[in-house]
Formats: sequence, structure tokens, C-alpha cells
Amino acid sequence: MAPDRGSTHSPDYQSISTPPSTSNSPDENDSHDGEDTLEEAQRRRSDARRFIASHASEGQNFTLRGILVGLGVGLVICFSNMYFGLQTGWISSMSMPSSLIGFAFFKTFAKHLDLPFTPVENVLVQSVAGSMGTMPLGCGFVGVMPALNYLLKKDEQGPIFLSLWNLILWALGLAFFGVVFAVPLRRQVIIREKLKFPSGTATALMISVLHGKEAALDRPICRTTSREPSLRASSSAAYSDDESADVEEVNKGLTSSWKAKVKLLTISFAISGIYTLGTYFFPILRNLPVFGFALAENWLWTLNPSLAYVGQGIIMGPATTTHMLIGAIVGWGVLSPLAKNRGWAPGPVDDWETGSKGWIVWVSLAIMLADSVISLGYIALRPVAMHGREWITDIRRLVRKGDWKGLSQIGSNKPTRGYAPISGESEDAATPLTENGPGMTGLDTPEEIKDLPEPDALPEHLVNNSTFMVGLVLSIVFCVASIRVVFGALVPLYATIIAVFMALVLSIMGVRALGETDLNPVSGISKLAQLFFALIIPQSNKNSVLINLIAGAVSEAGALQAGDLMQDLKTGHLLGAAPNAQFWGQIIGSAVGAVVSALIYKLYTSVYQVPGDLFQVPTGYVWIFTARLVTGKGLPYMAWQWALGAAIIFIAVTAVRIVGTGKKWHPYIPGGIAVAVGMSPF
Repeated sequence: MAPDRGSTHSPDYQSISTPPSTSNSPDENDSHDGEDTLEEAQRRRSDARRFIASHASEGQNFTLRGILVGLGVGLVICFSNMYFGLQTGWISSMSMPSSLIGFAFFKTFAKHLDLPFTPVENVLVQSVAGSMGTMPLGCGFVGVMPALNYLLKKDEQGPIFLSLWNLILWALGLAFFGVVFAVPLRRQVIIREKLKFPSGTATALMISVLHGKEAALDRPICRTTSREPSLRASSSAAYSDDESADVEEVNKGLTSSWKAKVKLLTISFAISGIYTLGTYFFPILRNLPVFGFALAENWLWTLNPSLAYVGQGIIMGPATTTHMLIGAIVGWGVLSPLAKNRGWAPGPVDDWETGSKGWIVWVSLAIMLADSVISLGYIALRPVAMHGREWITDIRRLVRKGDWKGLSQIGSNKPTRGYAPISGESEDAATPLTENGPGMTGLDTPEEIKDLPEPDALPEHLVNNSTFMVGLVLSIVFCVASIRVVFGALVPLYATIIAVFMALVLSIMGVRALGETDLNPVSGISKLAQLFFALIIPQSNKNSVLINLIAGAVSEAGALQAGDLMQDLKTGHLLGAAPNAQFWGQIIGSAVGAVVSALIYKLYTSVYQVPGDLFQVPTGYVWIFTARLVTGKGLPYMAWQWALGAAIIFIAVTAVRIVGTGKKWHPYIPGGIAVAVGMSPF
């Protein structure tokens, strides 16, 4: 079912420059110290609903041109993420660059467009581009697939090489169920709990600036605007007369701003491309012996000044990159020489079997597992710790009353008053455009109004329940069937089914973590899935490592897709975009991205040696070593003792980081995942 494209007109957005206050009672404003009165708070919510409803009805919410441009941008991101993912294991959805590129493209051809390029259409472009660009990770092409192709041993049923058609079928099988499952999570985490989703919010802000419009954000309408329509109209007229020159200057500034950004993007792309081409002819550029040739040859202490790393470091920020540097120093400056000199890893340093390169990876994996278990366990159990007693009391009360339907609302944080449901709809229906008057709402203060759920789009702009239910069933069945066709009896049917449903549960934790911290812990989620399957699949099963890899890949795919869509839905919510248009855009982007990712993977692995100097597939090694670790395969001498010690240390360190969230000293506490990645021998 295609999304409703609504009318073809383009409603006006609020200007970034807001008119001055014209309140008819200055003394009243002073008495409240600039805070909303009850009437103002109610009016603001009503204005916010009208903002969302008007823009969700625009024809530009879902357009062929928006889809095509999104796919074009996504193709570039897909190539980039596959290249960088096979090198380092890191990828980026690049939502903000996608919005900028889409804006630049349409701005260039603005004179030839029948309809203007609006913020909601830009939301569609970045949703399609982002969903397509993340498929190299979502479909396992930067981790699981290289592990199956090149790292799985014969006694583990490997190596396994898939034909192109099987690769495409595998990718498509993983591409949809996470997207569909994210649909019901939107109301909980965005509308009710109002989680921030920092990247989604930042993307909305950038789109609003590019288009010279005002995003809904938390304040779609200036709160000091007069309550009298006549006064508001006269104020607007006076404002437009007095400040027209300022508005013109603002528009000129916005135009020069986006042109400068596009110019900078083009220059950076060209310089990075030239450097990458140079490394093909001069491989030493990827391993500069800055510490001397002896240390470079004997201990692998070299520098790879790739501009791709520079860009990724800018995205990560100084705290994460500093923690990675700490991990590199500890791993390669302390543990590697220690293991070599003590005889625990007597072979050459770069040997995976007998060298310290293969020894310190177990310490790194132990740190990853410890960080993942503690972080995700906190996310899962925090609501219980905070509201457990309240929930128990509510459950007892509802059971005594026989209100079995009410049990399903436990923990939903849904207010019981404040707005009337649309006629004929359930209590979970989207909030209507008009609210009851002050005497009928049952709310006494602006603070109570602020505690209400976010204003939501009208039902016709949401993904309906039948689409969700049918889509979820079909996507799960398709995932299970595709894995069965691709791997046959090597992966039991029950294991695949458990993996899919476990992925759905873990994706909830991933979405919540993303909304609160802007980090989607897909790596930790996949490691938890691998740990779980090590418990239910006996070690005597000769396919245990293979099953472990597949289960982790399914969990990672679900969490990644659900989180990706939720960031985009947050962006769309703040700009008034129709959620159903974004959903279908994500489906299209994921489908095309799955096919394109399979083709790009085949291309890269045919042209380049994998693993090799260029593509070391670090994530592939992490996957295969984790599978062997949790399934009880042999570890190098003294590796398990050091791995256990590192895990205990980072259980405590991660707990301290959780306690210190939001405090000034939080960035100075090393993050387990970042330290482990820096320590990893890749």
C-alpha cells in the first residue's frame, strides 16, 4: 500500500525569523516571567498539530523524483560504506550529508521544477539514501559474509561461498523485518516518551536551515505571539514591512551557506579520492613507518593517514577517538610485547594462529562483551528498577477490577487525560487537531500539558495496523525462508526462527539506546545474540559456529534497520513529514540497497584480495573469533585469564560510565567498545 501523497499544494512554513511579541498584556507576561500560561500552552499544542497535519498532507511527502535522488545519493554512500566497512568495520548513515546533497541537487534545477523542493521531500531523500547506504552492514557484507567466505575452517563447515543470486536473496531476507517492526515503536519512543534521537534532531534542524524554514521541534510557533487573531495579523504585517531587509539578508546568508557547504563537500571528496587512488600505486602510503622501520617490521607500529579515517574521526568526536587511542596503546604497546616476550604468542606478531595479533583479539572481544552485557542490561532493566513498585501496584489494581485490557498499557507512560480521542478511534489514536477548552481538558497547569504525548500526525498519514501486521508476518516468513534456501540444513529452522524473534526483542533495546545516547549498539546486540545461541546450540553440533554467525547477523540487521528508521522518523516528526511516506521510502531504499550491496561486495571481492592489505575485514575476524570464543573453541595460552580480567575491569568501568551519564567527567571514562576497537589487531 503506497503512502497517501495528499494534496499537491505547498503550505507555507513558519519563517525562521519570528516577529516580535505583541502580547496585549505586557504586565501579564511579566508576572509569569516569560512562561506559558495555560491558554498559551494549549494554543501552542493546537498550532503544533496544525503544523504537522498541513505538512503531512503535502504532495511532496512521497515523490518519484525524491525517491530517485535518494537512491542516487544512497548508491554513493553504499559504495563508500562497503569500502570503509571492509577496511575498518565502521560505517555511517550520513543523514546530514544526504540532506545537503539532495538540497544542492534540487536547488541547482530549481528553475525547472514544477513543484518546489520542500523540507518534507528532503526528509524522504535522506530516508531513502540512509536506508540504502547502511545495507553493507545490515546485510552482513562487512562482517559475517567475509567470515563465512574466508575465515570459516573446514571443520566448521567452511569456507562457504554463495552465488550472486544467493547473496541477493540473503540480503533481501535481512532487509525488511527490522523496518516493519520499528513502526509500533515510533509511538512509544517519539510520541509518548519524547526521546531526543540527537542525530535525527540535528538533521531536522539542518534541513530547516537549508530551506529557510522553522522546524516544529519543541516550539513550532513563537510563544509570545498575541492570542488575538487581529493583533497577530497586524503584527505580521508590521513585521514584514519593518524587517523585510533583514529577512532578505537572512535568505542571502542561507544561500551562501549551503553553497559553501557543497563546495567544501566537493573539495573534500576530490582530495580524498586522489589520495585513495595514490595508495593503489604506492601501497606504503597506507603503512607509514613513523616510528622507524624496525618497529614497523617487528611490531607493526605504522600510521595509515587515510582521509577516510580523518572523516570518521570527525564524526565520532574527540572522546570516542581518544578512547580508541588508549585501546591501541594498551593493546599494541603493552599486551602485544608482553605476550611475545612471555612466550604466550611466540610466532610472528602478524600471525593469527601463533602471534600476538591473534592473542590480543581475545582480550578485545572480552571487553566488547562486558560492555555490551552491562550497557544493554541497564537499558532493559532500568524501567523495572525505576517503576517496578508502581507497576506492581497497577497490576494488582487492574486484576482486582478485571481490566485485562489495561494490563497491556502498563509501562506505556500514557497520560489518562488531556485530550479526547478522535471519534471512533481507540485511546491510542493520534491526537486530534483541536483540543477541549480550558474548562474541559481537566488540566490545570502548562506543566501538565507539557507532560502529554507529542502531537502526532493524523491517522491517514500513519502506517495502518493492517499494513504493519501483514508486513511483519511476510517479512519474518521471507527472512526465515531465504536463510533456509541459502544455507539449507546447515542452519536448523528452529534456530532461524529464534534468531528473528530475538532480533525483534533486542532491537527495542537498540532503539532506546539510540534515542537516549545517539549510539545504536548493534555490535553489542549481535554479540549478545551469539552468546545466547552458544547456550542453546550444543558444542557437539558441528555447525555451531556457522549457526552462531547467522544468528548474530539476523540480530544486527533488525537492530540497525529499526534504529535507522527511528532516527528518520524523528526528523520527519519535527518537520511535519508523513510517517507512512518515510516508511515506504525506507522499504524501497532497503530493497535496492540489499541488491546493490550484494553486487558491490561481489565486485570488491573479485578485484581485491580479501583479507589483504587494503581490505583486512576486521569485523569478519571479530565475528569469527567471538563465535569460537562463546562456543568453547580453544583459546591461546593465557588468553582466557587476561580476557577474564579485562572483562571484570570493564564491567566496573562501564557501570561507572552509566552512573556518570550527563556529568562533566563522563567523557574521561573510557568506553568499552571504543577501547576494544582500538585494541583490535586490524
